[in-house]
Amino acid sequence: MILILTAPDDVHADAAEAELRRRGANWVRFDPADVPARVALSVAVRDGRLTRTLVRHPDPSDPGADPAGRQVVDLDAVTAVWFRRPGNPVAPAHLGDPYARYVAEESRQFVGDVWETLDVPALPAPRPVVLRAQQKVRQLQLALRLGFDVPATVVGNDPAAVLDLFGHTGGRMIAKQVGLTDIGDGLMRFTEPVTHRDIGHVDGVRHCPFIAQARVPKQVELRVTVVGDRVFTAAIDSQRSNHARHDWRRQDGRNTPLSPYDLPADVAARCVALTRALGLCYGALDLIVTPDGRHVYIEINPSGQYLWVEEETGLPITAAVVDLLTRAASTPGAAL
Repeated sequence: MILILTAPDDVHADAAEAELRRRGANWVRFDPADVPARVALSVAVRDGRLTRTLVRHPDPSDPGADPAGRQVVDLDAVTAVWFRRPGNPVAPAHLGDPYARYVAEESRQFVGDVWETLDVPALPAPRPVVLRAQQKVRQLQLALRLGFDVPATVVGNDPAAVLDLFGHTGGRMIAKQVGLTDIGDGLMRFTEPVTHRDIGHVDGVRHCPFIAQARVPKQVELRVTVVGDRVFTAAIDSQRSNHARHDWRRQDGRNTPLSPYDLPADVAARCVALTRALGLCYGALDLIVTPDGRHVYIEINPSGQYLWVEEETGLPITAAVVDLLTRAASTPGAAL
């Protein structure tokens, strides 16, 4: 049985479930945010054996739910787990702080502990491995070792180092955040060019670390999705759009078209090697193709979105993800 850990509104999981259903596979989808309010999760030790059980109760807010209906899932039957976009446990609504915070944190630690006992292949990797793989400086270190073309970069909160890079690049520099923290209300900081006016306030850098990087000239940007040993590459024509030219995440539909891209074999091999070096079997890499044909590494996301690429280009990424999960499910002990 395949266990998919993700939020209920995850369209990537929806697409994968449709493919799993088409193949007649056995799976269960679960959001850890439902513990403890809507799901009972338990681990028991008896007669020298450890067992794990998940019981999903009917949603009392759903008028159509059967009060007697509940789903019992034997987690010992799990053969592969997909850590897609799992939520963090939420305390029952009737609890207020500090009790709600206490319950949520205790539940988070317990749920994470349970997943660690699932000695089965994990996509993209076990959670501690994924968290470590998100570290941008370590990514840069490994990319350099593997021979990627990496832009001149400074990471940290040293104004002098940032000023030195600004001079080194002739004022052609961008800034982006180190981690995945949102500013509030889900707002993220996008990649932005650093101006001479910005540099006038460089002393403010000491208050928060960030990434400063040489601005790489772009012909197109690439989204490279690695699934196991397979590589799916899409070109993002970000330079056609004033919104997306510095950060393709600001793409505006038809003004930022995507198309399949034939990635050179040596670059594709480096993408697979970097994914493996981070302990992952899945990764979404961002590269830049310069006007003179260089392929420049920017970063890798262990849980990067891919469905938008598939829908725009027809690249069969969902099928490749399901291939990995079902291979592990049908071959006990197989690695992803």
